Amino acid sequence: MTEQIVVGAALYDDKGRLLAARRSAPPELAGGWELPGGKVEPGEQCEDALVRELREELGVEAEPLERVPGQWPLPRGYALRVWTARLVSGEPKPLEDHDALRWLAPDEVWSVDWLAADVPAVTAALALPHAAH
Repeated sequence: MTEQIVVGAALYDDKGRLLAARRSAPPELAGGWELPGGKVEPGEQCEDALVRELREELGVEAEPLERVPGQWPLPRGYALRVWTARLVSGEPKPLEDHDALRWLAPDEVWSVDWLAADVPAVTAALALPHAAH
């Protein structure tokens, strides 16, 4: 069985704030915060999936910038890969699977209850010098 890749975005605005999304589904994840993103479709490139997922989930256009080193296991045979990304246009809204969004300044990043699987990914993303402009 090949692992299913899930892509996540360490999405930054022009002020250098990181976007966190609170899950509304499924029930076992509801209320936990994550980096927005989703499953890569068969035959789809990871960066293309990231752009599509951010469009579907948040209603924004984003540009993937840099792959965050590492890959993190998720339940049910999934694996999380993360890219830093820049918001190109649109104002993020919780359209699918989320009920709240928060822009987190660097000193606020750990003020939300990140899902356990996202903690190492967020930590790794924060270690990168990100291009916020």
